Amino acid sequence: MIAKIGKGENLWGAITYNQQKVDNEKGTVLFTNKIPDLWDRPYSVKFFHQYFEPYLIANNKTEKPVRHISLNPDPEDKVNDKDYREMAQQYMQEMGYGNQPYVVFKHTDIDRTHIHIVTTCVQINGKKISDRYDHSRSMETCRKLEKQYNLKVAGENRNSNQNFIFKPVDYTKGNIKIQLSSILRHMPQTYSFQSIGAYNALLSQFNISCEEVSGELHGKMRKGMVYFATDKNGKKISSPFKSSLFGKQAGLENIQVLIENSKMKNNPSKLILKRTIETALSTSKSEASFKTQLLEQGIATVIRKNDDGRIYGITFIDHNSKSVWNGSQLSKELSANAFNKLWNEVETKPETKYNHNDHFNLSQEICTQQFLTNSISGVFDGFFSGLLSSDTNEDQEEQIFESQMKKQQRKRRKK
Repeated sequence: MIAKIGKGENLWGAITYNQQKVDNEKGTVLFTNKIPDLWDRPYSVKFFHQYFEPYLIANNKTEKPVRHISLNPDPEDKVNDKDYREMAQQYMQEMGYGNQPYVVFKHTDIDRTHIHIVTTCVQINGKKISDRYDHSRSMETCRKLEKQYNLKVAGENRNSNQNFIFKPVDYTKGNIKIQLSSILRHMPQTYSFQSIGAYNALLSQFNISCEEVSGELHGKMRKGMVYFATDKNGKKISSPFKSSLFGKQAGLENIQVLIENSKMKNNPSKLILKRTIETALSTSKSEASFKTQLLEQGIATVIRKNDDGRIYGITFIDHNSKSVWNGSQLSKELSANAFNKLWNEVETKPETKYNHNDHFNLSQEICTQQFLTNSISGVFDGFFSGLLSSDTNEDQEEQIFESQMKKQQRKRRKK
């Protein structure tokens, strides 16, 4: 079993990410700690959030008070709900969160059933629960649970594409070809993407770029692919490497086949990703905070701008579902033009002063309205610590959203 511990700032987003799956019948609430059970009505994001508020208000100086943990048994392990509850309780007790409020969600949207736990590391007295040696303690706890529940040991039979771990290319370490090979031999089969541009956006997360090349060989025109190592800003810092050096899976012909297969596949994670992005957009006030919130949910954002700073492309890489989407593929409201209009307008207007609580309450009110009304076209209704850092049409819906924000702010200033 593998445990992943995400540390972030956006509790509302973490709860929303999980509750959406419950609402879409792709998940269930298995267990709550220091939060009442609801037997007569469904849970909601607002309901859960109120039981964390006293802890967040008491927070002294912890910058990332939210913990979003996932426990992932091997796909071949069959774990029932009772065992999941007991495993979650034991894990949280071992990690020092036994007296904290937390919610255990089971996700069933992919073949690999697993659980997510949302909690806070801030105690009711405002002090932080120590996260020193979190990784080693978590690994030790997982080994205990594997023995206790007869689960497969993490690391055994790990040949599935889902289990490859990719590390960004580090030019300073040398062996560029070997570093590229460790990624390019498996990356194309692990993630799905629907264009060369989306593939390049994915590669940029690992300090790689690719280019299509063509030329004449023995009197025939041939097309192929070359790869480069880049720095963190996407600048090429190596000579080109032919795709044939990394096997046929990295070649142009195979990449084109994968693109076509991805276009024909119905990916159930698309709607969840869209709503997660919309939630982050509705609760963020800048490009930077938007990217940070998504990164906390395991979603990287690649934004492409011209020399004048205009956004001409935006791509989202969902490391949870291993899928890559251009914004326009998800929704017209998430296209590059839409983001360019939104952020350019925000950045050119003077900043309105408000206190943190007003902003939080405003964001919470808007989010609550969005999820209760189920009016996706009217307003935005939208895992945890990012796996990698992300450096890299005018429409009526956005105008409605901006107008609502302005009205709410004016009302609060008058009070």
